[in-house]
Amino acid sequence: MKVFSRVCVMALALTGVLAGQARAQAPLVFAVNEGVTYRVNPGATVERFRELSEDLGKLLKRPVKVQAVTDYKELAAGLAEQRYDLAWVHPAHHSIRALSKNGYHLVAVTKGFTEYSASFMVRSDSPLKSLADLKGHKVGAPSEDSITSVIMRATLRDALGPQPQDTVYVKLQDAVPFMVENNMVTSGVTASRAVVKDWQAKGGKVLATSKPVPIKHLIASGKLSEAERAQLTAYFVGLDQSADGKKRLESLTVQGFAQYDQGKLMELGKWLGV
Repeated sequence: MKVFSRVCVMALALTGVLAGQARAQAPLVFAVNEGVTYRVNPGATVERFRELSEDLGKLLKRPVKVQAVTDYKELAAGLAEQRYDLAWVHPAHHSIRALSKNGYHLVAVTKGFTEYSASFMVRSDSPLKSLADLKGHKVGAPSEDSITSVIMRATLRDALGPQPQDTVYVKLQDAVPFMVENNMVTSGVTASRAVVKDWQAKGGKVLATSKPVPIKHLIASGKLSEAERAQLTAYFVGLDQSADGKKRLESLTVQGFAQYDQGKLMELGKWLGV
């Protein structure tokens, strides 16, 4: 009987060791979403993040699997189920929802994307003077669930009241000007600086611009320990301080990362209707 008890104890101990080893070797899933209204190549995304994922694997002592997520429904489901250990999320409303409802924690925000705003474009011959003049007019915007359109709706709610504005949605940001040029809508909304610059270069006007919202949030699942989340923040925030780090940032085509107050994001979430 004593021999049997010792065998049971050893088996349980071995099971615990194996479970710990399995967790240590289980890939950390790093989801990357770069928006739905810009042209994104998922295969290229994985390659761009290759060296950075290798760094993270060494840091956390676990292999890291980069998963490009281009569909917002898939992104929302993955965040709701905490299928992603780490996620770089372009649309602020999805990451804020994950922070407030799905047990995620903010790791960092992306430099150069903390002042993301929606511009309301109108034709050069438009008589409109302010957003209040849009009441009763049709507006064009990118994908309905894009952060640009979420910001647009919050801005119009402030200017015109809670009644939804008649809106025509198209998939891509760069398709919006066509609707304005051809009088399909009175105003077209975009957050693309390139689109706005091109619009103004052609003589078009910007009627108004929304208040800024930080986008491209790095968030971590509650399944990661506080210590691991702190390691991630230190790593990403410090990338612009070394030559190797700057190479990683160049691959990601961003300036760097910065810490940010999660509470402020929650307040913005209320304004966005999250």
